Amino acid sequence: MAALFAVAVALTSPSAVSAQAQDGFRGFLQALWPDAQRLGITRPVFDDALKDLVPDLTLPDLILPGRENSAPKGQAEFTRPPQDYLNKAMLERLAGQGRVLAVKHTDSLKQIEVEIGVDGNAVLAIWGRETAFGTYKLPHDAIRVLATQAYFGRRKETFRTELLAALRLLQSGTPRATMKASWAGAMGLTQFMPSEFATHGYDLDKDGKVDLFGSVPDALASAAKQLKNKGWVLGLPWGFEVRRPTKADCALEGPNNGRPISDWVKLGYVRASGRPFSPEHLAVEAYLMQPAGTYGPVFLVTENFKVIRRYNTSDLYALFVGNLTDRIGGRGDFMTPWAEPKMLATRDIEEIQRLLLKSGQTVDKIDGKIGSGTRQQIGAYQNGAKLTADCWPTEALLKQMRAAMPAVIQAKP
Repeated sequence: MAALFAVAVALTSPSAVSAQAQDGFRGFLQALWPDAQRLGITRPVFDDALKDLVPDLTLPDLILPGRENSAPKGQAEFTRPPQDYLNKAMLERLAGQGRVLAVKHTDSLKQIEVEIGVDGNAVLAIWGRETAFGTYKLPHDAIRVLATQAYFGRRKETFRTELLAALRLLQSGTPRATMKASWAGAMGLTQFMPSEFATHGYDLDKDGKVDLFGSVPDALASAAKQLKNKGWVLGLPWGFEVRRPTKADCALEGPNNGRPISDWVKLGYVRASGRPFSPEHLAVEAYLMQPAGTYGPVFLVTENFKVIRRYNTSDLYALFVGNLTDRIGGRGDFMTPWAEPKMLATRDIEEIQRLLLKSGQTVDKIDGKIGSGTRQQIGAYQNGAKLTADCWPTEALLKQMRAAMPAVIQAKP
């Protein structure tokens, strides 16, 4: 028994785990060669990129043998309360910088609108959100990050594909030294995954290459191309801040409740500014989006809001970009104050989602993230339980749901 215990300890010790893991990692990298070769990557480029590569085991979202799995790293869009993520001082600072850059890059932005069909201020806002207009320096070597995530990460196939795409960038002549990335492998001034370079890259400065690291025109145009490819409508506002009517039902939130703005007006929704909707906007399809439930500003958002979410799947990200777009264009802060809703821990939000599913709500996935779906389902549950509907996951709601459904296993399955 003592011998078996000693073997178990040895297999799970940090040094043993590291040695075993790195052996597997090296084998995994070499097994990539046939697929890399089919993609046109030469052996010298392949070997030079991967030889002596050591995984970065400090990255988040890794599943390491012999170590307790940590919870997935939460994106700021899903772990910070709305009023913190949509920081007024940050938005004001970025907007001021964006207005200066709008003048500096006027010709490129006009060219983007004509050639690609995307509003210039929107791509400036993407640049501002992603890398603070290039002042934020990405810290990681992209090849090392992608290789580590492809072998040890939670989305292995996704990152394997991205690693091969990154090798193709090296093959095309992109210098390894410029390929600095986030912990998830996004690169460049506007944060593209390697596979997106080929899909959305745009050579706006006409120098014969797409450079998302050093060419502002190319980076902005490529962001625009990605937005256009995802459905951007030139000249369409991303959305409007509105005031809810006295008897508003917050459970009307979400894309599945989209309808013409004229219908929302009939329900009693009006612009927070007090200005009427223009006739052309009354015909626009929009849905209700309440990033803090009833504890903050409310919006009617359009197809372009959905497009920004396809760039980064988060209501708060899209709202940040949308509001920054407006601010660069001369408009200001949200008109409704935030009531500073408390953000529950991810595990508690997951529990609420499981309880919603148990109660009969349609829950797409248990992920601990607060999006339109979760807020809508909370509102529907609260309506059915004769509770005051606020469409927000609170400690009081969780306590009530636990009491109402005591037989539900609380731990994540």
